[in-house]
Amino acid sequence: MRSRKSSLPRANRARKTRVDSATKSNVGGRRRKSIGRSYISKPSTTESAGPLKTGSNSFPIVGVGASAGGLEAFTALLAALPVDTGMAFVLVQHLDPRHESKLSMLLSRGTKMPVVEISDGTPAQPDCVYVIPPNTDLTVVKGVLRLTPRLEETRHHLAVDYFLRSLAKDKKSKAIGVVLSGTGSDGAQGLKAVKAEGGVTFAQDQASAKYDGMPRSAVAAGAVDYVLPPAKIAKELARIGRHPYVTRFGATPPEDLSPATDDAFTKTLLLLRSATGVDFSAYKPATIRRRIARRLALHQLDTLELYVKHLRDNPVEVKALFQDILISVTEFFRDPKTVEALEVKVFPSLIKNRSLEVPIRIWVPGCSTGEEPYSLVISLWTFLGNIEGPPIQVFATDINEAALEKARTGKYAESIASQMSPEYLRRFFTMWEGGYQIKKAVRELVVFSRHNLAHDPPFSRMDLISCRNVLIYLGAALQKRVLPMFHYALKPTGFLILGSSETIGIFPDLFALVGSKQKIYSRKSTPSRLDLVVAANQPPEGVDNGNTRSATIQGEFQMQHEVDRILLSRYAPAGVVIDDRLDILEVRGHTGLFLEPAPGRVSFNLPKMAREGLALELRAAIQQARNKEVPVRKEGLKVRSEDRIRDVNLEVIPIEGAAERSFLILFEDVTQPAALPAKQMAASGEKHPAQKQSARDKMIERLQRELTSARQDLQSVIEEMESANEDLRSANEETLSSNEELQSTNEELETAKEELQATNEELTTVNEELQNRNVELSRANSDLVNLLLCINMPIVLLGNDLRIRRFTPLAEEVLNLIATDVGRPIKDLKPNIRVPDLEELFLKAIDTVSVTEREVQDAAGRWYSMQIRPYKTAENRIDGAVMVLVDIDSLRRAQDLTAILETVRQPLLVLDADLRVKNANRSFYEVFRVRREETENKLIYELGNGQWEIPELRSLLELILPKHSQFDDFEVEHQFPRIGRRKVLLNARQVVSEDNRPKTILLAIEDITEHGREHRVGPPKDEI
Repeated sequence: MRSRKSSLPRANRARKTRVDSATKSNVGGRRRKSIGRSYISKPSTTESAGPLKTGSNSFPIVGVGASAGGLEAFTALLAALPVDTGMAFVLVQHLDPRHESKLSMLLSRGTKMPVVEISDGTPAQPDCVYVIPPNTDLTVVKGVLRLTPRLEETRHHLAVDYFLRSLAKDKKSKAIGVVLSGTGSDGAQGLKAVKAEGGVTFAQDQASAKYDGMPRSAVAAGAVDYVLPPAKIAKELARIGRHPYVTRFGATPPEDLSPATDDAFTKTLLLLRSATGVDFSAYKPATIRRRIARRLALHQLDTLELYVKHLRDNPVEVKALFQDILISVTEFFRDPKTVEALEVKVFPSLIKNRSLEVPIRIWVPGCSTGEEPYSLVISLWTFLGNIEGPPIQVFATDINEAALEKARTGKYAESIASQMSPEYLRRFFTMWEGGYQIKKAVRELVVFSRHNLAHDPPFSRMDLISCRNVLIYLGAALQKRVLPMFHYALKPTGFLILGSSETIGIFPDLFALVGSKQKIYSRKSTPSRLDLVVAANQPPEGVDNGNTRSATIQGEFQMQHEVDRILLSRYAPAGVVIDDRLDILEVRGHTGLFLEPAPGRVSFNLPKMAREGLALELRAAIQQARNKEVPVRKEGLKVRSEDRIRDVNLEVIPIEGAAERSFLILFEDVTQPAALPAKQMAASGEKHPAQKQSARDKMIERLQRELTSARQDLQSVIEEMESANEDLRSANEETLSSNEELQSTNEELETAKEELQATNEELTTVNEELQNRNVELSRANSDLVNLLLCINMPIVLLGNDLRIRRFTPLAEEVLNLIATDVGRPIKDLKPNIRVPDLEELFLKAIDTVSVTEREVQDAAGRWYSMQIRPYKTAENRIDGAVMVLVDIDSLRRAQDLTAILETVRQPLLVLDADLRVKNANRSFYEVFRVRREETENKLIYELGNGQWEIPELRSLLELILPKHSQFDDFEVEHQFPRIGRRKVLLNARQVVSEDNRPKTILLAIEDITEHGREHRVGPPKDEI
């Protein structure tokens, strides 16, 4: 940090020099210099203004994406940024491809940093702003910005996603992604890629965004670290730009983040395991450390010890770290060549000679948010086409429950349109607000379940396992456990798909390569080496948090290593390695002086091959070494070899750490030179042996006889012992054979147990899925019941058998139904409406898929509009009929009243209880020359120029309905607007409905201007 700070003033001085020089060279003294299309509001140096050939990866690059409302957000962000952040800023906006952009010039007014419109091959430099030109796609390669023509015009142009993915791949943890105002969902997948590579991500908060579509989609995708307004985003960018995570470590894991990293790292893993139940100690430590270092940068922490304390004080952060570790970048059909290989090599093999009752079973471990299993279902469904194929069962598993919840819904952003053909979108997806959803028929084929590869039992009898880009995160010991698990889970004809960076490692005996470029393997018919003895609460054997080496070494290798070490320490004397049965396993050096093949059947048993004089002592030494577990040495042994007696030293050494008890036998020939000749002995003054022969002949002969007898006796004992040993060996072999049979039976039982366990796991998974669907079904049923209760309309639902399924409460009253009528045929009921052919109408709606409408009356004479339409399921299948009754009695009677009014030649008005005009006949409009819109729904006092605003008339009208009264010949003389002065007589009556409830007032108007008669107002008369 100190060295970079000290360089900033020099950079500023250089920038000032650059600008002064550029300013002087511009015509007219304008402070503007063009570099391609560059607008510089602060001076920029001429020394570095020229094109650079290479970029640099030593500083972070910030990718900023926006769409509608982006100019305002860009301006606010740049205005709040310091000019010495040490980062490059690349702005990507959705621009009109047919018009030249002035975005660079507009943005240059709000910042003192150079603002450059990108040309192909522009190297990114710190403290500069780069703007994408129109009609192009932008990438970054080794710090150099590259442009390609925009090809797709009809599809969604996801320029932000395109650049951010390239930025994540090129800069790793030095990539920073920002999504600002805009519509749609562009940028969400790009931020996810940045976060997956260890970068930091931002989104504009909805309150400050002019259009919140893009930021909201990014947040919903779980790809955003900070949600802030542009000014605060700038502040955080300046801080993160100076953090060691992006300035020092880059793409390498921060191994030396603090003095006690190992201990703090272990505590972090323990906190994760305690909170989530997942033990990450078997994962690659570098990946975990990179994710932890990223969290330190987000929380402004400098040491791992401080972060451990932060985890203990903030349980939510543990969950956030868990999600950070598990983040993965996936998409639909991410490798088209693999899909093509599946259709050519795998799918035909899966359906070959398969019964239609046997389902195709697929397992996708590490499924994340579900794109991979759904892609496999769509590919297989498309491959089967119109042929009648077997059913499909897909088991998709992951340890991230949040990802599984999203996968179950099958809802994705609109950006997935760039990942597949329009045909696939049309066939397998439906539109929803903000994106697409997998159709229900596809979702029902996939069962999502939480499953941990480290210790949960595997599925079984699988035809295909797709485990792509999962093994790269697992440690070597865990990979050695997972691959045999996949071998066990597959059928003998099954296939395994791995990611492009993954291999089967040390298990070429379990899988055979089918497609080298696509990493597709077929299962070999070898016994499975499944190991399920894994504790859920401790790391797998051979793994200790990634800080110590594995202590498990193969028995054969350790034996070889130990043997070489011992032989070299003794200058490699001749020797052999034997097992506990004294059979020779390996020969070292020349052993012909000590061993020779025994006559008869070939045997590598050491005592049988030992030369004369060696076998007895050899057995004794081996027995002693076996009992005491210490090396045993025998010296001065007489061994007959090549017609002479040799002096031999013997040493038996137990081998520690071998797969089974073994011994190393070392031989040393210590024979002295032959005796001197007789003349030489005489010259030396020694007596010739012949002189002593006469005195010792008889003793020697006797001793030889005794020795011969003893040897014969010993030989007899040895033969008897060997015979007994043979009998014991035979009995032991029988015992071993029985034991092997029992062990084989036990293995079969273990296998059956594992299969039952796997089947039980599948049943549990299916049960969980059914429970989830039952909850959804119960909720949907509750919604339907409440909806029917709220509908104030008679509705009846019938099945294909014309039995009643449901009806609304109002249908009980109108159709004379009761609760026990549910399930009864409609023909057995007598609904309270006059429709003699009701059953035929229902059958017509079901058979012809047509809608029938008819006006009907109930027993009381009330009119209804009856509509019968077919009942369609979500799969567009006809499953009954629906009858709806709409009360049109008032409308029908109003139509009758209107007809009567129109036939009367005298002007008439129909008033409601509030004295508003409901209807007026044609004579009224003709006589008073007014329009309908000036009359209907107006108070009678508001008509014309207020000619009817007479207190006495108001009193008479207001008494008609309450008092059931009427009045006759009420005279009014007035200057009317369009017809002049007139004298009229008013007569009013109440209109009584059939149920004796007064509804309206009928006001008749008679023009008596020409008659000149005198009239007086008669008193109101009560209705008789």
